[in-house]
Amino acid sequence: MPANHFNTHCPDWATALLNGFSQIFLQRHPLCGLLCLLAILFSAPTLLGGALLGGVAGLLTAQRRGYAKADRQAGLFSYNGVLLGLLLSLQFSWSAMLPPLILASGGLSAIVTQQWLKRARDQHFLPAYTAPFVGLGWILLSVAAPAHSIPAPRPELDALGLLGAEFKGLGQVIFLDHPLAGVLIVVGLLLANRRAALWALVGSAAGLLCAVWLNQTPDALLGLYGYNPALAALAFSQQRRQPWLPLLGIALAILLTPAFAAVGLATLTAPFILACWLLRSGIRLLRHATTDSAPCQTSENQPRLR
Repeated sequence: MPANHFNTHCPDWATALLNGFSQIFLQRHPLCGLLCLLAILFSAPTLLGGALLGGVAGLLTAQRRGYAKADRQAGLFSYNGVLLGLLLSLQFSWSAMLPPLILASGGLSAIVTQQWLKRARDQHFLPAYTAPFVGLGWILLSVAAPAHSIPAPRPELDALGLLGAEFKGLGQVIFLDHPLAGVLIVVGLLLANRRAALWALVGSAAGLLCAVWLNQTPDALLGLYGYNPALAALAFSQQRRQPWLPLLGIALAILLTPAFAAVGLATLTAPFILACWLLRSGIRLLRHATTDSAPCQTSENQPRLR
């Protein structure tokens, strides 16, 4: 079913919320968002309430503050709230304080996103990606004691374990370590953009193989080294004439991942963000250098105003 056909049968608020789920994977497609939501429901239903609360908080905040409807419908004010709701539901025990905390975090992420979007209209400002989620997530994780969690069972290093880890790498973007979650996300990406789905799988596989090669097998088989390269690949997946861009994004995300653990910060999606920022900044500098080194036009060949 095409996304436009789906939109005609879905209320505006639901379309905006589902687009928020799909925007986590840099897509605007409500069916993709629906499959991401189903991935949470089937593999970690206890996280679904937090994800919905965070996404709704971002959307309502944007609506009450009069932010652009086009940006609201695109899900740009919801996806950071969804991620914060997932993070808080995963890390902290459910209590009377948790829903207000998720609502406040989701609303604040929408305000931060709006300020970033204002500056992003200028070509010299880098995209936000999931920076509001990462910044607020680091603050929240630093000021509260997390709930005790049961360690996940370690999968075996065999063909089935490697195949499952490939899909887990995509599921870990939304904190899911079940292969079914990754399969549903891949199906959603295929519906939204086949090229993006292919590059996401390439990124996850690259992160997995590099981690196994570096003897980080247990975490690699849980998908923890695949999700940042997958996101970096998604960010540059539409560069048809420059396939080296997603490949370079994947490489940078893999190289940057250990740095955040080394300084004691939760990895989250920070390597993906920094890799994309570095790559975009480098491209911009190269373009400026090319422009500055180009020969000046002669006075006899001045462009005309029309």
